[in-house]
Amino acid sequence: MQSSLFDLTGKKAVVTGAGRGIGKAIAIGLAGAGAALGVISRTKREIEEVAEAIRPNGGIAEPYSADLADMEQIPKVVKELEHRLGGIDILVNNAGTNIPTDILDFTPEIWDRIINLNMKSLFFMSQAVVKLMIRQSRGGRIINISSQAGSSALAKRSVYCASKAGVNLLTKCMALEWAPYKILVNAVAPAFTVTEMTKKFMEDPGYLDFALARNLLGRMGQPEDYVGAVVYLAAPASSLVTGHILLVDAGWTV
Repeated sequence: MQSSLFDLTGKKAVVTGAGRGIGKAIAIGLAGAGAALGVISRTKREIEEVAEAIRPNGGIAEPYSADLADMEQIPKVVKELEHRLGGIDILVNNAGTNIPTDILDFTPEIWDRIINLNMKSLFFMSQAVVKLMIRQSRGGRIINISSQAGSSALAKRSVYCASKAGVNLLTKCMALEWAPYKILVNAVAPAFTVTEMTKKFMEDPGYLDFALARNLLGRMGQPEDYVGAVVYLAAPASSLVTGHILLVDAGWTV
């Protein structure tokens, strides 16, 4: 009984931004729970390596290289992965970026890079996949990767914070509209995490001190720390949970 609550055998899952960091860990974790994976990243080499990491254990992984900030690519990605996997039951919107910048120094180009990937691509990827889920008539799960920054103001990260706050509210709106189709929509909000993208920030002692100042557990997050939350929200165990923002932030926002 307990194991069946987290069993994803037979489910088809797609993870965006799966080439490294949190997305890679989530993809491997979902495969370990039994799901067949479609993994998406801009970098072909990285995404093929993720697929190869899943397959030796009997997992199914279909790599697809795409830039989801280009809205024209989204329908093609969804159609191709539907064909390869035999449908889509779970979508994890993990692709995102952060470009720390003082508000006075922001340009329209930096604004667009953050908002287009963090919010716009998430919105239209979800739209495309949910249209498929409705045709499938078997429900589904959308899991958006947000951030504790969606609930807290951070210096030099104004647009990133705004984008993640937007993800949180989009999650609730999606949950509201798609509940009649038995499609559950939730978000996981990580804390400061050690990834390839953040390593350069970690080299600044001041940044590390700031990141840990409100961290009740006294350690930085690792990509694997978020796998359990995502598997839970994808699995039967969370069948009465929708419109929820699950903070996995070491108590940072307390």
